[in-house]
Amino acid sequence: MDFELNQLGQLAPKGYYVGLHIRFTSPLMTFNTYSPVWVDYYTTKAFAMRDPIVAWGFSQTGASRWSEIKIPDPFSIFRQAAEHGLSYGASISVGTLGSRTIGSVARDDREFTDAEIADVEGIVTRLHAIVKAPDSLSNAQKEALRLVGDGLRHSEAAAQLGISESALKARLTTVRTKLLARTTAEALQRAQQYQLL
Repeated sequence: MDFELNQLGQLAPKGYYVGLHIRFTSPLMTFNTYSPVWVDYYTTKAFAMRDPIVAWGFSQTGASRWSEIKIPDPFSIFRQAAEHGLSYGASISVGTLGSRTIGSVARDDREFTDAEIADVEGIVTRLHAIVKAPDSLSNAQKEALRLVGDGLRHSEAAAQLGISESALKARLTTVRTKLLARTTAEALQRAQQYQLL
């Protein structure tokens, strides 16, 4: 995954954004290298709910230059992005509507070439395939995650389940791996977002 993101960064001199496996409006993972000033501005203005790129990304799959997206932009998001150095861009949308990945790349000097867009599309497609949310967790994994999520210590949760503390930790490790989470709290949040609990 790091290799693909590094390649994406090389293609996007003004940064990129990738939201992987967006379900119920929340992505499983996001990667964003746009300038912090633009990210703060975009977030403060709540542009995600008004962004023509987001609307385009949920209405179809494929690749498009921003200049070719014909969805109305009544809040002038494209103009404001250009004022922050994101003058030219391309977006990619892959996956099913129930698990959509949307990626965008930006530059300030020229339009992206067809070859560059094809490279970006390949990277976003590979990232979508690499990061796949599980369709389910086992009952044992769900119970372990719920108990720890309810605030029980590992020893207390293990006792309640009638297993050793090391067995509980092994279950939680498996859950974190399945959900691509660094921490149990992050795994719990992702399991809830994906309605696995």
